[in-house]
Amino acid sequence: MTQDAVQAQYEAYPYPERKPSDERKRLITGSPSLPVEMDHWLWGGERDWSQPLRALVAGGGTGDALIQLAQRLTDAGRPYDITYLDMSVAARGIAEKRAKVRKLDRITFVTGSLLDAGDYGLFDYIDCCGVLHHLENPQAGFDALAGALAPDGGMGIMVYAPHGRSGVYPLQAAFGTLFQGLAPEKRLKQAKRIFAALPDAHPFKRNTRLVDHEQGDAGFYDLLLHGRDRPFTITEVLAALEVAGLDYAGSPEPMLYDPTPLMGQLPAAMDRVERMQLAEDLRGTFKTHVIYARKSGQVVAPPLGQKDAVPHLRGVAPEALAAHVAETGQITIDTAGEAFTFDVPRAAAGAIALVDGRRDLEQIGRGQDGFAPLWAQVEAALCGSGMMHYSCILAV
Repeated sequence: MTQDAVQAQYEAYPYPERKPSDERKRLITGSPSLPVEMDHWLWGGERDWSQPLRALVAGGGTGDALIQLAQRLTDAGRPYDITYLDMSVAARGIAEKRAKVRKLDRITFVTGSLLDAGDYGLFDYIDCCGVLHHLENPQAGFDALAGALAPDGGMGIMVYAPHGRSGVYPLQAAFGTLFQGLAPEKRLKQAKRIFAALPDAHPFKRNTRLVDHEQGDAGFYDLLLHGRDRPFTITEVLAALEVAGLDYAGSPEPMLYDPTPLMGQLPAAMDRVERMQLAEDLRGTFKTHVIYARKSGQVVAPPLGQKDAVPHLRGVAPEALAAHVAETGQITIDTAGEAFTFDVPRAAAGAIALVDGRRDLEQIGRGQDGFAPLWAQVEAALCGSGMMHYSCILAV
């Protein structure tokens, strides 16, 4: 598929399909580009948020990452300057309307290619989700974004993974052969007719993790009619980062890249990349890889257990989680169709109840005997699953 054909797709079917008026009733959130998650993985939980965050949303589509980042920073009262960059005029129009509904005005909208990211200066943070795998030369995209990253900056990237998208690529190939040269609207109409006749045993129809095709024309087209779509294994992602002069800094759910729960002790000679790839192959459920990256040699570890680290919970109220731990002594997390159960001492419930995004660990643990080993078990469960991050974004 030519670049013109890819652009024609996104002008006809801006992705993901969004109604700007919906911004009045909900905020779409997800990884990467949640500020507390960014701080945790990129800046050791201690970025100086009084300084404006200069961010680039590269290939911003209809604006999910843009709106999330801008709104969360606005809610936290933190300054920012975000550049939105996308080749689709139609997608940009939707993103602009969404920002207008929310009165988010510290955004510069640009129509163009992410390959030109360096033309707009250096950025403290770059978001690039769902784009690199659609480029004719994905490595050129990795390289361009790395070139636009400030020395102390970080990136949040999402690319498609192969195993969890089973059934997608045979259909993309078949539809590409059948509908070559047709306008997007005709491609969509004919593909839906054929799709309805596919046997139930088709690998795609047996893959219950794929739902985009059920969520509007844009989702159907992007998933099954895209003519330039190559998935990445985690090994391939990390190799692309290395070529671009970047290092892997973390993942929102790092426990998914650990194969130990599935097989026990690992061969001693396995390095990190081999372990992560083994986990991907054994689980077989990854639809995407979401990762954070920094310049080579600049990765900062999350501040696990550090007294001045400020924890934030995600997706659960502290009081509710504390009550559950006090009652059961366990935390069970279901992610990507797999349940993980962690033993957490009931004595940790009081500390969990104090997590408010403002208290640091010294304040939370004050007066609690044996706090450090108790909290280490809380971290293992919640930081490993992406339910807790460290960030000083709300610190006065």
